[in-house]
Amino acid sequence: MSFAAHFAELDRWLHQHQALWRAKPFTELQLPWEADWPELAHWLRQRSLAEAEAAHQAPQLLQAPAPFTQLAADAIGFIRLPRWQAPPDNALPEPLYRHIPGRKWQQITAFAGVAAAQLQQPATRWIDWCAGKGHLGRLLAWQGRQPLVCLEQDAALIQAGAALSQALSVDAQHLQTDVLASDCAKQLRGHDSVVALHACGQLHMTLLQQLVANDCRQLALSPCCYNRIEPERYQPLSAAARAAQLQLSKEDLSLPLQETVTAGQRERQQRDRSMAWRLAFDLWQREARGIDSYLPSPSKPPGGTVQGFAGFCRSLAEHHQLQLADPDSWPQLEQRGWQRLAEVRNLELLRGLFRRPLEVWLLLDRALYLQEAGYQVQLGEFCSRSLTPRNLLLLAEKQNQQVITSL
Repeated sequence: MSFAAHFAELDRWLHQHQALWRAKPFTELQLPWEADWPELAHWLRQRSLAEAEAAHQAPQLLQAPAPFTQLAADAIGFIRLPRWQAPPDNALPEPLYRHIPGRKWQQITAFAGVAAAQLQQPATRWIDWCAGKGHLGRLLAWQGRQPLVCLEQDAALIQAGAALSQALSVDAQHLQTDVLASDCAKQLRGHDSVVALHACGQLHMTLLQQLVANDCRQLALSPCCYNRIEPERYQPLSAAARAAQLQLSKEDLSLPLQETVTAGQRERQQRDRSMAWRLAFDLWQREARGIDSYLPSPSKPPGGTVQGFAGFCRSLAEHHQLQLADPDSWPQLEQRGWQRLAEVRNLELLRGLFRRPLEVWLLLDRALYLQEAGYQVQLGEFCSRSLTPRNLLLLAEKQNQQVITSL
């Protein structure tokens, strides 16, 4: 299936079922779709928090009442992409991975290995976009003995990266620049190969536009944080997405990010406690005010959870400048919050079916934009989701003749 055909089918599917994935169990006590699918709603609401947690990473595998299983099957078809394997890396000098956490280094080596193997033409100069210390670009430049330019805004990261490049005798320039500024484009040349690992929304959107404007030869991009864009509404890049049925808000763009794959047990426990207490506060404020509406609250109010449950709720009430009568029983209210969290997490499994398809929709918009500009494009996974949930990689290469690729 071509990118264009894949995008068109996925766009229709996401638009058709938007009432399911746009409903927000955390802020709505009753979801609009529950009236249409009462058996599914009841089944999900009866499940435990542990059961929801077990299904969170792969909701497509859950055997639930209609229409869940059919939607899951549809989702699996839409998110099926090539899974590339990086060639085994040989022993590497210690300065290449100095002070890099193990998981991050595995992401870097997987990204670099796949990019080097899948791109057809050897690079002549690497550009590391939003480089930090330049770990990714330096690995690629060291392996291929090509020059490197690292673009980064933080002066301390530039200084540290330059020292690492010098220690490895890598021909590298570490330039302090804001990649969102208009004059950043002057750093790009037509022969450049640009790489970006987990570049957030507006940063990678600008990269794509500058890549095309400067006719750069190659790109390897793994996007992240699609919701970190300047406008409140998503501005599609490709002609196909601009004509699509689906119109996305900045809030919609956060859906692909609502999963936890790499968090440790302690972090999960702290997250769950905070969310259960916030949900308990929500029940309290609705009943005490007599107004059945959600009040947006900070995830970490002043004092946090160390002040205890009652103190936590009072801090949120103070944040909203509310004077609320104490509940009949603080322990009972807390228990209701935990029960509500179990319901929310299980109801969110339905939204979870659409997380990855929406991310693929966004990546296909980028792929089609690059195809329209004459690039040969590949889209696939550069590592397992257990290493990072943002494991999609977009590869683009300028050829003498445009080649239309397919999945």
